[in-house]
Amino acid sequence: MILFIIIGVSLATMVPRMIPAFLVDKLQFRPWVNRWLSAIPYAALGALIFPSILTVIPEEPVIGLIGGAVAIILACFGLNVVLVVLGAVLTVFLLTI
Repeated sequence: MILFIIIGVSLATMVPRMIPAFLVDKLQFRPWVNRWLSAIPYAALGALIFPSILTVIPEEPVIGLIGGAVAIILACFGLNVVLVVLGAVLTVFLLTI
């Protein structure tokens, strides 16, 4: 019985995730919809990252904001993501010493 439940839950999770992978290539959206959809990853990253920036050091949220600003500046220069993250981490580390 448990095996059937596991298989059923797996199918219920897999089917909604697989359908868009096959259908999105066949759909043609209007240009404004494409622009809106391309902005979603940035909005999701912002929603996930910004609260963490403010709570890097709960007593001093300015340090996290400075680290975030350094990351934005480095990203504007077109650096690799790893270098951007390392720059932000190094900035926060140096400000906390």
